Amino acid sequence: MTRRVLVAAAMASVALVAGAWWWRADAGLSAVARQAPRPVEGPRTAFDGERAMATLRDLVQIGPRPPGSPEIREARALITRQLSAMGLTVQEQPFIADTPMGRVEMVNLIVRLPGRVSDRLLFAGHYDTKLYTDRVFVGANDGASSAAFLVELARVLSATPHELTYDLVWFDGEEAFVNWMGYDHTYGSRYYVQAAQKAGALKSLRALVLVDMVADRDLQIRRDAASTPWLNDLVWATAKRLGYGGVFVDADTQIEDDHQPFMAAGVPSIDIIDLEYPPWHTPDDNLAHVSARSLQVVGDVVVSAIPAIEAHAPTAAP
Repeated sequence: MTRRVLVAAAMASVALVAGAWWWRADAGLSAVARQAPRPVEGPRTAFDGERAMATLRDLVQIGPRPPGSPEIREARALITRQLSAMGLTVQEQPFIADTPMGRVEMVNLIVRLPGRVSDRLLFAGHYDTKLYTDRVFVGANDGASSAAFLVELARVLSATPHELTYDLVWFDGEEAFVNWMGYDHTYGSRYYVQAAQKAGALKSLRALVLVDMVADRDLQIRRDAASTPWLNDLVWATAKRLGYGGVFVDADTQIEDDHQPFMAAGVPSIDIIDLEYPPWHTPDDNLAHVSARSLQVVGDVVVSAIPAIEAHAPTAAP
């Protein structure tokens, strides 16, 4: 994750793999994945920060998880096992990224929760950690928190029927291999947008909710000034209504992150992120500096804001 402020990010193209993309008529999805969501047993409709924290711990235990490494493959397997145990189908979106370190194999993970209509809300974050050769960086907050958050969100959103279709995406390659400049960053989100544009699938995407670095023990989330204003307004109003105004603070920042390719493509987007995190990109981004409570706060706000987001999101183009 980068701290850069007020920098216009250029959206690079990443070579597309051959073949039709799976969005088309749900091609490539199993019969189970195409079924309308159904209620499930147990109290599954409330976000559980402790569950998310357990997944975060499991990811941290793997160690550093940079793109193309055996460890990120292990992280993918862990995420896939947890989602499969919920009865959800995980679709892999593999691609090759041209990086300053050469060509690197990367994989986005996608779960679709069909709604009554095909228009979609997208919930996303990244699951990779930044590559370092001089330190052990396990990315408890920067990488593990967003990945674990999405696993728990998938559990919650799959529990009951919903109007719009929900897609959840774990992006690979958010981090820069060398420096956050040029095209050395946001590999997975840029690839996803390019593939969607090529398949004509962006027109059904009504909004993106991106989460990143949401487990800081001292959580302070500022509005990203580059995010879509009405999404910022709805999420911050929800936070205040829930009594979390001290966490979702009324102050602006501007962030380069995985929402930028979507914004550039015209998709309303919001980035929910805490950049006021002293251990950022240091060995101290570990379990001592994250908490289940912070995951709970963000989970409560996101889940509670979804009805308003659905109501206000512009109808997808025909």
